[in-house]
Amino acid sequence: MTKQAKMDLEDAPEGSLKLGKTKGCVQYYHWIEGMHGCGTYINKSNVSFAKKLAQKTYYEKILRYTNKVTTQISRLLKIYDDNKIENIFLEEHPERQKLITPIEPTYAQKLETWMSQPYEGKSFKEDAPVLLTNNGVRVRSKSEKIMADYFESQGIIYKYECPLKLKPYGTIYPDFTFISRKTGKEIYWEHEGMMDNPEYAKNAVQKIELYEKNGLYPGERLILTFETSANVINTEILKKLTRRYLL
Repeated sequence: MTKQAKMDLEDAPEGSLKLGKTKGCVQYYHWIEGMHGCGTYINKSNVSFAKKLAQKTYYEKILRYTNKVTTQISRLLKIYDDNKIENIFLEEHPERQKLITPIEPTYAQKLETWMSQPYEGKSFKEDAPVLLTNNGVRVRSKSEKIMADYFESQGIIYKYECPLKLKPYGTIYPDFTFISRKTGKEIYWEHEGMMDNPEYAKNAVQKIELYEKNGLYPGERLILTFETSANVINTEILKKLTRRYLL
């Protein structure tokens, strides 16, 4: 990442980009140290030059940050911020963001790409009751509706019953699938809602073991909640798990 930034900076133009605004229109200026005022006006027909200047400043900030972190690590100071690279881009002026290609996709960009991938969920039986979340997603139980409505209220994007292939079984349909903000990997949430039913409980245990055989462990990329006829879904636990793994 920093190697690319250093290589591109070698061919970067002198000076930096300054932004101005006249009658609601954004204007670009080429500024070199020692100049008076904003610098030389960059015509809209030369927007590629403005992009080079914006990209240059962005790379310089990236390098300053990574150099700082490298120095701190060499002094055994563990203060690296996993989100800083993304935040450097997000902290840029919105007009600059339009001109910059981030060195790595932001979480929002990863989420958009992930959500754009079509999938076919598990079908419903003809006589199954129609339960819809507040956003109109059809689910199978009242508990799943409670969960989905809570995720939606928190702005958490999910896929309901998105197919997942697990060896050697084949395809299963996790109740909810998310993209981790921290790791960028998928997280699966299974709500086992009839654990006082022996056959259901047996199948639930087998499914959890199947996840584990595929390297997906509870507390890492697998979240589990349980319910019986006497013990319904605990919304406080739902909120705590959501904060711990999804926010």
